[in-house]
Amino acid sequence: MTDQPAPEHRRPEGVSDATVEALGKLSAAVDHMEDARGHLYAFHRLCGSAETTMEEATRMIRDAGHDDIADALDRDVLGRNPLPGMWSFQMVESYDDGYYADAKAIQQRAIDQLVEGRRHVFEAEMKELRRTRGREGHEATPADADGEI
Repeated sequence: MTDQPAPEHRRPEGVSDATVEALGKLSAAVDHMEDARGHLYAFHRLCGSAETTMEEATRMIRDAGHDDIADALDRDVLGRNPLPGMWSFQMVESYDDGYYADAKAIQQRAIDQLVEGRRHVFEAEMKELRRTRGREGHEATPADADGEI
């Protein structure tokens, strides 16, 4: 039992508090981007479900004898781009390949250059400040908890 963060989470020698704090803030920003990405994927899935359900509703409306409304749904809603020129899969691809990819690449570059590729140094230091050494549930690493991980 080491009762200290794993080496890959320890601050490299000579790295300033300001650098660790800045990388922590960058990590938080990317976490928000990950949440936004998840919502975008949920939007994509909901758009697909809405399209399928709209097809069923259109058929049912037509079967009920309301061709004018069914024709309007066929013409003006089904197959339509939710945003100009894009279905939701194209929105996902654009986000993933552009903004998201660029931010993730720059974050990785910052981690590699500033803290020797060590991820979550800020968070690991926050954990060290807040945990109670020697108390169950406050172990430094999973291996310290039960020795099996």
